[in-house]
Amino acid sequence: MTVGAAAPPSPTRSAEPATPPKAPVAVGYGGAVASVDPDASAAGIEVLRKGGNAVDAAVATAAALGVTEPYSAGVGGGGYFVHYDAKSRKVSTIDGRETAPRTADSGLFLENGKPIPFADAVTSGLGVGTPGTPATWQSALDQWGSKRLGTLLKPAERLARDGFTVDATFRSQTESNQQRFKDFPDTAKLFLPGGRLPVVGSTFKNPDLARTYEELGRKGVGALYHGKLAQDVVRTVNKPPVDPASGRVARPGDLSLKDLAAYGVKRQKPTKTSYRGLDVYSMAPSSSGGTTVGEALNILERTELSKASKAAYLHRYIEASRIAFADRGRWVGDPAFEDVPTKDLLTQRFADSRACLIKDDAVLKSPLAPGDPRHPEPCAAGDKAAPTTYEGENTTHLTAADKWGNVVAYTLTIESTGGSGITVPGRGFLLNNELTDFSFAPADPAVHDPNLPGPGKRPRSSIAPTIVLKHGKPVVALGSPGGATIVTTVLQTLTGFVDRGLPLVDAIAAPRASQRNAAQTELEPALWDSPLRTSLEAIGHSFKQNPEIGAATGVQRLPDGKWLAAAEKVRRGGGSAMVVRPAK
Repeated sequence: MTVGAAAPPSPTRSAEPATPPKAPVAVGYGGAVASVDPDASAAGIEVLRKGGNAVDAAVATAAALGVTEPYSAGVGGGGYFVHYDAKSRKVSTIDGRETAPRTADSGLFLENGKPIPFADAVTSGLGVGTPGTPATWQSALDQWGSKRLGTLLKPAERLARDGFTVDATFRSQTESNQQRFKDFPDTAKLFLPGGRLPVVGSTFKNPDLARTYEELGRKGVGALYHGKLAQDVVRTVNKPPVDPASGRVARPGDLSLKDLAAYGVKRQKPTKTSYRGLDVYSMAPSSSGGTTVGEALNILERTELSKASKAAYLHRYIEASRIAFADRGRWVGDPAFEDVPTKDLLTQRFADSRACLIKDDAVLKSPLAPGDPRHPEPCAAGDKAAPTTYEGENTTHLTAADKWGNVVAYTLTIESTGGSGITVPGRGFLLNNELTDFSFAPADPAVHDPNLPGPGKRPRSSIAPTIVLKHGKPVVALGSPGGATIVTTVLQTLTGFVDRGLPLVDAIAAPRASQRNAAQTELEPALWDSPLRTSLEAIGHSFKQNPEIGAATGVQRLPDGKWLAAAEKVRRGGGSAMVVRPAK
C-alpha cells in the first residue's frame, strides 16, 4: 500500500523502498552518522562513501530527515549547526534560527492586552518565522563543505520521490496531529490521503517535496528567499489555506518578501566551558543551550559525581539544572536585541556563587530567583523569581564525523510536532511555528523578560548541539531534540558519560529527569518506578511523569581512527547509528 501524494514508481526501482535496519550503536572507520532515522543516516553515509566530509554528510542527512521526519524538521524551519575543523582544531557555529517579521513587536501574541490561547498561535500563520534551514545548509557548505548542494540533496530527493516505509512513530505523530491536519487541504492530501492515517509498513511518497529539493539543488537556496517559492511561502503564511467547511480560524501572519530577502544566518563563536579537563563547546545565544548546559556543568565541577550514589548524583544534577534555568530565564535572549552576559554566565566564579545554594539534605524551591552573573554574590538569594515560560518539545538532532576527523553536531526543527500544521501548497513541506518560542507576555511583569517578540528577532531556543574536545581533539559530540528538555538531556548524557563512566549508547539510553526551575521535576517511567524516586522525595523533591524526554544521538572518537556512533535504543522507536566501514 502506498500513502501520501502518490507517484508512479521508477521502472528501474522497486515500488517498495528498502529501509536500512536500525541499530543504536555502530563502530568502524571512514566516518559515522547518527540520527533518529535509518534512511536519513544512510543518506549521510552514502555521501561519506563518495568522498564527502562531515558537513556534506550532515546536510544530506538533514535533507533526508525533512522527508522521513517532516513533523520535526524541514526546509520550512531552522536550527543550530556546530562544526569542528580537524585541521585548525577550531569549533565554529551557525545560528540558523527563524526570525520574526519586521512588523512584529512585543505585543505579537497579545489581544486586548492579554495573551491569545497558545493553541491558537501554534496552528496559525502568526507563529511562523522566516525559515533558516536552507540558508544554514548553504552557509555550512560555503565555509566547510566539499560538495554542491544539488548533489547532497539527491538522496533526499530520491527518498521523497520513491518513498520510505512508514513506522509506528510516523503513524503516531500523524494521528496526534490528525484533528488539525485535516483542516488544511494541502496538509490533509499529503499526510492523510483519503482522510486516513498512514499504515505502518506502507510506503509514503512526497513528490512535491522531491520537486522542491530538485529546484533548490538547481537554483540554490536563494529560491526560498526570492522568487516564486518565496511568494508561495509568504502567501501561505499570510492567508493560511484552511478548509472553509472545517470551521477552523487560523490567524494570519504578516510575513513579507522583504523579510525573506533580508534573512541571514549568524556565524558566531561557540560557548566554551571547561569540565573535568575537557573543553565543552556549544551554541551561544540566541540559543540558551550552550550557556545553560555550561553553567550547570560549572556548578557541578566542584562535586565528585563519579563517587556519588545514584540518588546523590541525581539530586545534584537536578539542582544544578534548576539554578541554570533560573538564570537563563532572566538573562538569555537574542543578543541583537538584549544585552546578554554570555561570558559572565559561564565563569566559574558565578557558578560557585550559585552552587553554594545546593544542600545535600534539602531541595531549592522553584521558581528560584536568578543571580547576577555580572556581580556574583556567594549564595545570594537573588532578585525576583519568575516561572520558566513554556517551550514545545519537538525537533530532531544528527551527529556526523568523517575520516579526516571533522565533526558536526546539528539540531534542526520546525518547533511543535507537525509545526504550524500548514503545508505550503504544491511544495511538500510544513511551515514552522517557531515564534511560539517567544514569551507571549512576561511571566512576571516585575521581572525583565529578554524573550519577548520584536522585529526580526530570533526567539530564544534551548538547542544545544555540543562538541567536547581534549587537547584540541574530539572526544564526543552529541545533541537532542526536546524543547527546553534539550538542555537537561544533553547535561544528563554528558555527566553520565564523563562522570558515571557509562558507554555513550548507555548514557543516551539512561532514564531521564528534567528540572527547569519548576515546582516539579519530570521523570521518565523507569525513574518514576524506581526506589530512587522515594529517596529523592524524602529530602523534598516533587515529581511528575513524562513518558519520553529527548531523543539524543552522538559520535565518539575511539583509538586507531575508529568512530563510534550512538543513538536511542527505544525512544522514538529507536535511532540509527551507522559507520562507513564497520570494524570486524
